[in-house]
Amino acid sequence: MTESVKILIGMGIYFICIIGVALMFTKQSNSSAESFFLGKRGLGPWVSALSAEASDMSGWLLMGLPGLAFWTGMSEAFWTAVGLAAGTYLNWRFVARRLRVYTELANNSFTLPSFFSNRFHDKKRVLLIISSLMIILFFSIYVGAQFVTFGKLFNSLFGRPEFYALIVVCGAALVFAYTLLGGFLGESFTDLVQGLLMIAAIVLVFVFGIVAAGGFGAVADNLASFPRFLDIFGAAAPVTGEEARFGPGADFPLLSVVSTLAWGLGYFGMPQVLLRFMAIKSPGRLPKARMIAVSWCFVSLFAAVAIGIIGRAWSPGLYASGGASELIFLDMARRFFPPVLAGLVLSGILGASMSSADSYMLITSSSVANDLLKNSFKKNLSEKAVLWIARATMLVVTLFGLFVALTGSDTIFRIVSYAWAGLGACFGPLVLFSLFWKRTTLAGAAAGMLSGGIVVVLWKNVIAGLAPVLNVYELLPAFMVSCAVILTVSLATAKPSSAVRAEFEEAKKLCA
Repeated sequence: MTESVKILIGMGIYFICIIGVALMFTKQSNSSAESFFLGKRGLGPWVSALSAEASDMSGWLLMGLPGLAFWTGMSEAFWTAVGLAAGTYLNWRFVARRLRVYTELANNSFTLPSFFSNRFHDKKRVLLIISSLMIILFFSIYVGAQFVTFGKLFNSLFGRPEFYALIVVCGAALVFAYTLLGGFLGESFTDLVQGLLMIAAIVLVFVFGIVAAGGFGAVADNLASFPRFLDIFGAAAPVTGEEARFGPGADFPLLSVVSTLAWGLGYFGMPQVLLRFMAIKSPGRLPKARMIAVSWCFVSLFAAVAIGIIGRAWSPGLYASGGASELIFLDMARRFFPPVLAGLVLSGILGASMSSADSYMLITSSSVANDLLKNSFKKNLSEKAVLWIARATMLVVTLFGLFVALTGSDTIFRIVSYAWAGLGACFGPLVLFSLFWKRTTLAGAAAGMLSGGIVVVLWKNVIAGLAPVLNVYELLPAFMVSCAVILTVSLATAKPSSAVRAEFEEAKKLCA
């Protein structure tokens, strides 16, 4: 029996477990639209915390982030991890409780677009339509990034580039199947399993990597000859196409540090995370969930960065391009563990990607079926019709994600960063203003959401290339513009109605 077959056996055990978990919740999840999309707000702290983090991090955590650290050194990967860890804590600390309370108060909203609409008593459903369209756009790109992970993983394992498309299609079909079967509850409990697997895998590879590289001192000594590789205010400059050769490196200035820390701002607008806040059984369970989520996030993020750094010391000439370096976690796992165990460890990569893809597919389908069609255009749609439309939407999103995966050539890290910026800038400022500023108006909300999305697209594709000083992560300027627009337009328009203000005060009182 070959090594590849043994690895596949380990992964097969994982697949069987995931499908089994999804099947356990099929009947319950398909009983109503609220059950399918939010699990009737019944999650416990462990499920809420780990499903939020697993669905958030994706294959980017185990492939994109270690690959970035392996290729350019400490700086960008380190500051990205710091920003994300800080954003995780702040989101759980300040947003979670108020969002959980306010969404139930605002006509029992069980999607983010419906909360925006109900929060501002938006009778014309303007916010519902805009936010749903933004989710469809950016989450479809996100799904594609997860399918890229499937292809890279199996292509590296089995060495058959000609099977890349087939592998991606099969992975996408598996995610589609268990999300369709289990709905939100099935997806959340499979994400719990996947979150535990991810952190076990990343800690194991980190520990064995340190041992294989000779310890922390040996890692530092081995990397000393690579200019600025371990400098958090400098960037290494690998020579593309040349193994283990570096140029003199460059500064990683304060503006770049701030730009990279801005990754943390995205958390305030991530529907897959915010949905877990909304779905927890009671607000009183949030402190425990926060402790679990922040601990998981801190350990996994910094272990992922360390794996990339250790990997460069362990095998300095292993890759000759940034895209190829995203395989460092995979290659270290294969080297350190027996094949069947390696298969289980590498299932952490699949778990990371699948736990994200299923959330994105479910949220997008809820935006189309429940928010756009039922609540905006066809108010008399039955719950059965809503569920069938949601399933059809999942299929369409899966196919679009496949298109992104099979036609794109960017790294996983870069694809994810674009989608993260889009969602963070569209929804993050509005979530904060909706929850904490009573004077926010419907017009301000709509203008802020649109401006955030538009600035992300323009900055990424046009503005960033105009001058070096403008070459910052597009989330930072887009988030700032969206905040400014919400503030300005809200102050320039009439105050919200007395009913809207009274509801805000009630939510504030319940959160005190």
